[in-house]
Amino acid sequence: MTSTSTSDILILVLGVGLAAAYLFRDQLFAASKPKAAPVVASKGQNGFGNPRDFIAKMKEGKKRLVIFYGSQTGTAEEYAIRLAKEAKTKFGLASLVCDPEEYDFENLDQLPEDCAAFFVMATYGEGEPTDNAVQLMQNLQDESFEFSNSEHKLPGLKYVVFGLGNKTYEHYNSIGRAVDTELTKMGATRIGERGEGDDDKSMEEDYLEWKDGMWEAFAAALGVEEGQGGDSPDFVVSELDLLPAEKVYLGELSARALTRTKGIHDAKNPFPSPITEARELFQNPAARNCAHIELNTEGSGITYQHGDHVGVWPSNPDVEVDRLLCALGLMDKKDKVIGIESLDPALAKVPFPVPTTYATVIRHYIDISAVAGRQILGTLSKFAPNPNAEEILKNLNTNKEEYHNVVALGCLKLGEVLQIAAGNDTKTHPTTENTTAWSIPFDIIVSSIPRLQPRYYSISSSPKLYPNSIHVTCVVLKYQSEASQHVPQKWCYGVGSNFLLNLRYAAVGETALIAISPDPAVASIPSYQIEGPRGMYKEDTVYKAPIHVRRSTFRLPTNPKSPVIMIGPGTGVAPFRGFVQERVALARRSIEKNGPDALADWGRISLFYGCRRSNEDFLYADEWPKYAEDLKGKFVMHCAFSRQNYKPDGSKIYVQDLLWDDREHVAEAILQGKGNVYICGEAKNMSKQVEDVLARILGEAKGGSAAVEGVAEVKLLKERSRLMLDVWS
Repeated sequence: MTSTSTSDILILVLGVGLAAAYLFRDQLFAASKPKAAPVVASKGQNGFGNPRDFIAKMKEGKKRLVIFYGSQTGTAEEYAIRLAKEAKTKFGLASLVCDPEEYDFENLDQLPEDCAAFFVMATYGEGEPTDNAVQLMQNLQDESFEFSNSEHKLPGLKYVVFGLGNKTYEHYNSIGRAVDTELTKMGATRIGERGEGDDDKSMEEDYLEWKDGMWEAFAAALGVEEGQGGDSPDFVVSELDLLPAEKVYLGELSARALTRTKGIHDAKNPFPSPITEARELFQNPAARNCAHIELNTEGSGITYQHGDHVGVWPSNPDVEVDRLLCALGLMDKKDKVIGIESLDPALAKVPFPVPTTYATVIRHYIDISAVAGRQILGTLSKFAPNPNAEEILKNLNTNKEEYHNVVALGCLKLGEVLQIAAGNDTKTHPTTENTTAWSIPFDIIVSSIPRLQPRYYSISSSPKLYPNSIHVTCVVLKYQSEASQHVPQKWCYGVGSNFLLNLRYAAVGETALIAISPDPAVASIPSYQIEGPRGMYKEDTVYKAPIHVRRSTFRLPTNPKSPVIMIGPGTGVAPFRGFVQERVALARRSIEKNGPDALADWGRISLFYGCRRSNEDFLYADEWPKYAEDLKGKFVMHCAFSRQNYKPDGSKIYVQDLLWDDREHVAEAILQGKGNVYICGEAKNMSKQVEDVLARILGEAKGGSAAVEGVAEVKLLKERSRLMLDVWS
């Protein structure tokens, strides 16, 4: 074996050392290299470094106002956008309109001194924030939440609050008021008075009365002058040629709906649900209608629970579509394909999918059936066909009393206002021959008229009995307007309920008086394009309704031993039909498993129901006895027929009277049995009066008064979710 020389060993050691140096070069020589700067996404990649940082977005876009909206149905968002537009028009100031759910609030204290924060906040349910404002409210109300100043303080913040609520509800505008209170506690300064809109009367009028004084205070607080802005359109509308028909939206709400891609059915992709059964629930449908409709959800992936709501997407009635098309001079090109582009996407997003057509926008996408707003009339007066029409619109815009008497009480839609101002006859079906055309740019129509929204109904079935079927119980809205000097009395029709009535007649092959009669004494019903876009809502002889489900917390207690008290006159009984069906399904299973005495320890279910007469409008009269039999005496129904049975003094009997008559059981069920109470129906009178009677019953049962002990007990029931309401105005 040859001996290794010293030189060979040195060469070997040197080679190993060089190899190691090469392998670990980054660690050995890192100090001599400059540190690499962190990679920051360019503006082109995601717009901003942190998409949840509204301060950075304001600086980037040179915006001085941030407007947060808490919205459940879209109304608060609409008012937030209106405020942003007015700030731009009056003062030339740009705004960032924000869904608070999409932003963090730790740096709210960093809002510069020459900026202001607006909070447009709706109150939802029982004084709760809207779903998208829950985190914002938690941050404002939690004293342990710290802003970037390491404190729960906002010194120097200037803010504006406009709340949206309904005075028929107990917690009127509680969220707007809470925002105001919390910001003031933290040292922020409010600009002007807090605005409060009441949806029970006129949200629009409350907003108009509030905004002028607010803008005056705003100008002083921020040191700006009115007149620095200017009228500029929100959108550009272009007429398009040579576009494939399959790429044009004709009433579909999303790309998924247009391409009929399989996926989740929600508010942007409603499910065309086949109508499997449809019938009239009132005995005299010539006078009043109430439709029972069963919607098949099999294969849709849609599920529901008792107490949930179903959203039905109506279209506008044919007569109003034709009226506005004629008044805008668009009837001859109603099917022309148009594209719509926003000139400021941060401020005004195109509110519906495009490309589409003029007729589609007016029929499916914007709410032309609502009473025309006072503010829009001033804008449209500039495009009047003659000086007299211009003067009429200006007067309606500036004269609040005249607007109330003519437009609000007359229930006038925009198309009708334009016809009346031009001297046209509104009683005949509108055509290009009898309707004067106005030269109103279509972009103004798009930006001024709110989006057509779904109509929500309490589901009147239980998935335990009807797993693939959603039942709707819908009273059809029609009433007569008040006559004025300029407008005769006429019939007014609810959009959603008359859309469903059209479907009910079509589903069973019946014909109805579907036309607008020139005789004001005759109440016909308006017709709708119920086949839907591209005939999507009709297959052979089966009609379909576009629907999605909205979850609710209006639920029975899980334990059937808890007593249940339900108060639901009229169609307020709808969810309680589902509640009772839920208990019936559970009872059948329990009896099958445990024998005939399985319900012995169940709590009693009491339903207080009211209508006019037992032989006129008693909803589901044939079903309740069957449910009572299934529930083995655990279901008791109390009925008030307000125009059939009377008190000794001749006054009418209502559900609250029946509740008082059964006060001993009611008090025992609530206080000893720890029962749950549910109220569904009209909020303005019935709901309040029922709560008053509950307070009286509970106050007396506790040895006190309704005003003190009773009110306290009702409040406690609400706090513990043992008194729940599903009411409407």
